[in-house]
Amino acid sequence: MASPRTVTIVALSMALGLFFVFMGTIKLTPRLSKDAYSEMKRAYKSYVRALPLLKKMGINSILLRKSIGVLEVACGIVMTLVPGRPKDVANFFLLLLVLAVLFFHQLVGDPLKRYAHALVFGILLTCRLLIARKPEDRSSEKKPLPGNAEEQPSLYEKAPQGKMKVS
Repeated sequence: MASPRTVTIVALSMALGLFFVFMGTIKLTPRLSKDAYSEMKRAYKSYVRALPLLKKMGINSILLRKSIGVLEVACGIVMTLVPGRPKDVANFFLLLLVLAVLFFHQLVGDPLKRYAHALVFGILLTCRLLIARKPEDRSSEKKPLPGNAEEQPSLYEKAPQGKMKVS
């Protein structure tokens, strides 16, 4: 039977991966939702306007939106399908992406309801990464079984017996 830690990591990986595949696809194509796609286009135009450094670097709103969308889809697929360490790398990249998106929302002065989902999914990505990187707890394997002849005496049994002199 799988440990609760493993079940948690798998469930978070699947949910987060599918969410980011969905969100990345919305940034790339209007096929899923024309309204959401139009909103993404409008939002990314305001991000580029608010950060002139991007324009100086030759990054327009279309390139920014499509780059973030492709990265979200790719990392989402890795989080959903690929086992092992690549999930942690994808998780890290998605966390950086969420931080960048939160920065953009703050930069243009969006209200909390416009970026609350990014905040929640950033917290979930952080939790998944922390759980995945935490070493497995092996202390339960080192404890001797009850009735074992090699049991260690308790602290009470080791304590010296006799009178104590108090001054």
